[in-house]
Amino acid sequence: MRQRPSFTIGIEEEFQVIDPHTFELKSHIQELFAEGQSRLKEEMKRELHDPVIEVGTPICADIGEARREVTRLRSEIIRLARANGLRVAAAGTHPFTHWNTVPITPGAHYDRLVEDLQMIARANLIFGLHVHVAVEDNDARIAIMNGVRYFLPHIFSMSVNSPFWLGQNTGWKSFRSKVFERFPRTGIPDFFGSWGEFQDFLNTLVVTGCISDGKKIWWDVRVHPYFPTLEYRICDIPMRVDETICLAAFFQAVTYKLWKLYNQNQGWRLYRRSLINENKWRAARFGLDGKLIDLGKRIEVPTHALLVELLEFVDDVVNELGVRDEILYAHEIIRRRTGADRQLAVYEQTQSLQAVVQYIIDETEVGVPVA
Repeated sequence: MRQRPSFTIGIEEEFQVIDPHTFELKSHIQELFAEGQSRLKEEMKRELHDPVIEVGTPICADIGEARREVTRLRSEIIRLARANGLRVAAAGTHPFTHWNTVPITPGAHYDRLVEDLQMIARANLIFGLHVHVAVEDNDARIAIMNGVRYFLPHIFSMSVNSPFWLGQNTGWKSFRSKVFERFPRTGIPDFFGSWGEFQDFLNTLVVTGCISDGKKIWWDVRVHPYFPTLEYRICDIPMRVDETICLAAFFQAVTYKLWKLYNQNQGWRLYRRSLINENKWRAARFGLDGKLIDLGKRIEVPTHALLVELLEFVDDVVNELGVRDEILYAHEIIRRRTGADRQLAVYEQTQSLQAVVQYIIDETEVGVPVA
């Protein structure tokens, strides 16, 4: 029997800093970030664009600890922003701020990125959710990454939260995903037969000057280059803490279920990247309102029905992980609708993108102590 991985969790969220008077993105003043880093240390980081704040939890033993840490970090940056006359919003794109008015964060790393990718980098004004799940065995990590690719569009469909771009209703529930796919080495990863095969792939990219290290691979799920984790990167940042925790619980549960199959010398059927991409674009376009392909049966199925099947697939591991309540919050997401649907509903009622931003700010603070 193989040693069971720890399946510990780490969660990173990328937030918008908002001017509460104009509701545009606002570059965070130096004092704000200096104060934030003095309190949060490495838990708070800069990103490519100046009005972006990323916070990341420490390693969490379980989903309960992850919830406490996500709530704590949101509370800290909301208070910090308010103290400086600003607000914090959680959505995959800003509804109307144009990227060409937003300064790039100074720094050699960002300078190199912009030099390499030019306008593609400058226009990459997006906000995501990253969930790390620890799988300490290298070969197991690769095997799980191969299998979990099939489920990524299912979970992604619950997170869609970016229908607006540059003041326009894009018609997509996650336009963030369409912006980011212009970067190289993004999207659904290829299949790898072993850890050695993946290492050979990575080394080829490094020795040929394509990348300096594995951090320049931005797949929807990737083997982290420095930590023994699978990093899930496909999702828009959700508005509410409850939504973030639900998605993290799904990633942890699917990872554990696939490891159990791997440990029994079984596995999930592997599908071509191009077929899984058919489901990803459907999830980005329609969210929970569309249909995904059941690739095994080769039929279209309503997305919410496949989510019910996913709940059944992981049912035998959720109690062991202690994530049943968090997983079942998927029913609440289906009932309340995704962040994209709720943004669109506010715009339909108000015809105001500023009202949409205010709604996002309010939702970001739900369940977070900010007094």
